[in-house]
Amino acid sequence: MNAGWRRWLELVGLVSAVLLTDQLSKQMVVSTLRLGESRQPIPALSPFFQITRSHNTGSAFGFLPQAGDVFLVVAVVVVVALIVFYPRIPANAWATRLATGLICGGALGNALDRLEYGYVVDFIHYQIPGVISNVSNVADHALVLGVLILFAASWRSERQPEPTPDGAPANPRNPTDS
Repeated sequence: MNAGWRRWLELVGLVSAVLLTDQLSKQMVVSTLRLGESRQPIPALSPFFQITRSHNTGSAFGFLPQAGDVFLVVAVVVVVALIVFYPRIPANAWATRLATGLICGGALGNALDRLEYGYVVDFIHYQIPGVISNVSNVADHALVLGVLILFAASWRSERQPEPTPDGAPANPRNPTDS
């Protein structure tokens, strides 16, 4: 199998793994918890972490709750754009390929919820008492992790010196180090 096909299979595998994990976890929550009901899987961490069934029609932190259809369209556009962009990712850019798969899987996971339920099922409830309380899901975590990896990979590639035609770094020493 050539490298191009292998990279596409890696993308499909990663997107499928994120989607499967996300949808199965949401299905388990929907079938076992009522809206607003919480469980404490690790009692010692219950002030900071719980499983709480929540419905989100908006974006992160419930922002723009009436814009669910807009977020569905945005998710589809992002996935299509990333799939069009995917063949242009250099072979050695594994982090960018990983980020692309995580973002696509996360976006599709939440898009499927919007199509099936009209809202996104959230259940991973993190809180710092008196500071913040947030309920999210596996798709959200995949999206955030993918975006962070993409930023880190982009930042890292911008900091590496451009190679010269003979393969040596153009500026092996930073002039500000003097």
